[in-house]
Amino acid sequence: MDPLRLATVWMGGCAGCHMSFLDLDEFLIDLAPKVELVFSPVVDAKEYPEGVDLVLIEGAVCNEEHVEMAHKIRRRTKTVVAFGDCAVTGNVTAMRNQLGLGNAENVLQRAYIELADSTGRIPKLKGIVPELLEHVMPLQEVIHVDYYLPGCPPPADRIKALVGALLAGQTPKLEGKDIKFG
Repeated sequence: MDPLRLATVWMGGCAGCHMSFLDLDEFLIDLAPKVELVFSPVVDAKEYPEGVDLVLIEGAVCNEEHVEMAHKIRRRTKTVVAFGDCAVTGNVTAMRNQLGLGNAENVLQRAYIELADSTGRIPKLKGIVPELLEHVMPLQEVIHVDYYLPGCPPPADRIKALVGALLAGQTPKLEGKDIKFG
């Protein structure tokens, strides 16, 4: 049997979900011969590949690059998982939506000018700071999500249950504390 082509993606979040993935400890050793890690912050791939079987997407959708990446991922991936509370609900990343700062320009003004330690200026050169969206969104507001893995971060045993079920060709049952949304 061919190995499962696995990707992990980090959007607007803190990397806690990826750290929880690494907390799989010995299961990672069991997992290694069964998967090919084709894209992740922990590998050197620059372009999201075609033909991905499973992706775990950490973080909320915060900027134009995230929107483009989410659509590319959906086109190229069989199973998409919203990985952690930021991807599922927006969570901490979406707090800027509620801060009364209004639009994205006000957020940049606050971060780069008002809170600057020295001479502040908003980086405007293309490729330095991606264009912020007016509002941070959970992943399902941008693309279809197949499974939701809540938690901040999701515990390793929950990740193991989901990945293990998919490797076994089973439909994961996320119920009780492992709620399946939508």
